[in-house]
Amino acid sequence: MVRAIRGAVQVDGNDRDAILAGTTELVTEVMGRNNLTTDDVISVIFTCTPDLTAEFPALAARKLGFHDVPLLCATEIDVPGALPRVVRLMAHVQTDRPRQEIQHVYLRGAAALRVDIAQ
Repeated sequence: MVRAIRGAVQVDGNDRDAILAGTTELVTEVMGRNNLTTDDVISVIFTCTPDLTAEFPALAARKLGFHDVPLLCATEIDVPGALPRVVRLMAHVQTDRPRQEIQHVYLRGAAALRVDIAQ
């Protein structure tokens, strides 16, 4: 089955290292909590809030071994009052897990985005 997994992390600032570190943490948690390997991943879409421009978050996934996985980066819409400095992802994966067993991951300040499912 194909499932989509959502996640987000709030990073410390618009700094290359902060974006890569936060994205690495997010991708690692998504993969670990859902017992996935890169072979299970079909594609990943990353978005950043408009205040994050120092690096592409997909670079962190490449460094984690996502060499043959299609990755895309985009900018979130600039909604007034939205949580700043957030990297989001939506991963499409092959898994036998039912939808209710998928672990969506919201880290650091981004946990406030989805208090209903953040761990």
